Amino acid sequence: MKEEKNFPESTIPVAVSERLRGLSADAEAAGELTAGISDVIQDYRWFKLFVPRSLGGLELSLSDGVRLEEELARIDGSLGWTVTLCGGANLFVGYMDRSIATAIFADRAVCLGGSGQASGKAIMENGGYRVSGKWRYATGAPHLTHFTANCVIEDTDLIKSFFFPKADVRIVKDWNAFGLKATASHSFEVDNLWVDEAHTFSIVPQAATWDHPIYQYPFLPFAEATLAVNTLGMARHFLECAAAIDTPQLLAQVDAAEKEIWKTRVLFYEALDASWDELTRTGTLSSERSTAVGERSRTLVDMSRKQVIATYPSVGLIAADESSTINRVWRDLFTASQHRLLRW
Repeated sequence: MKEEKNFPESTIPVAVSERLRGLSADAEAAGELTAGISDVIQDYRWFKLFVPRSLGGLELSLSDGVRLEEELARIDGSLGWTVTLCGGANLFVGYMDRSIATAIFADRAVCLGGSGQASGKAIMENGGYRVSGKWRYATGAPHLTHFTANCVIEDTDLIKSFFFPKADVRIVKDWNAFGLKATASHSFEVDNLWVDEAHTFSIVPQAATWDHPIYQYPFLPFAEATLAVNTLGMARHFLECAAAIDTPQLLAQVDAAEKEIWKTRVLFYEALDASWDELTRTGTLSSERSTAVGERSRTLVDMSRKQVIATYPSVGLIAADESSTINRVWRDLFTASQHRLLRW
């Protein structure tokens, strides 16, 4: 696999990667990330990729954060997906009231997550809102300390974002996808819950409450890029598993697949890095750069799926064995890539 030398060295220590991979089958069986995996995430502050250092975060640039998410997904799909979705929700700290955000993030284990669907309703009442609703696909639900949700404000066309402490939420255990099982992406609901105005936020650059370029980056291309690299990381893991079978036909197929994925990956990161450079230089992101990130993200996902599909028939029956790692990676990849933002 001479082409693999083009992929950069991982910034995650080999011993940590091996430990996490060793725990991944148990996490799938449990239907959620195990305590051992959660401990590593907390130790490395991966849920706080884009949280200010003053709040205990890593305060990464988008370029660095996305590359780390690719590596985590290459280790294990459920790990990468959970960190990406929870890390993306923790990004919302940048739009919260600073005093409230400081209090919430004083908890080392703080973890936000939820849904972008506006499937709740809110009625204005006494300086806040009376909220009811049910939202699907809250990745990492068992690990969340706060749930985020969008609601339509009654008698208006306005959609507002809320966050609720875990104690105010009922988790509905309905995550039954055939892949990403350990993400525990269950639904959640609240009924007639009063929420203070201070527990609402708006994910737009002009509403940012913290000074860091990441909070000026539009959320749509942020989401597209962070989700896309998960499919990339899983595809790389699949090809690694296939190469380990070590037959001449399969090695040739893997080598060809890696070359195509590598070329598409280069173009993706060129667009992403150019968008981050433009934002940090000018303070804004042009629509052309934003669109390019979205298009390159979907192209990356398409190429990753295409090369995995092309390789799959040469792997043999082990790829269909649900107890095998390569089968789990396959299922994870084809669950993740169903996300609506990754489809044309």
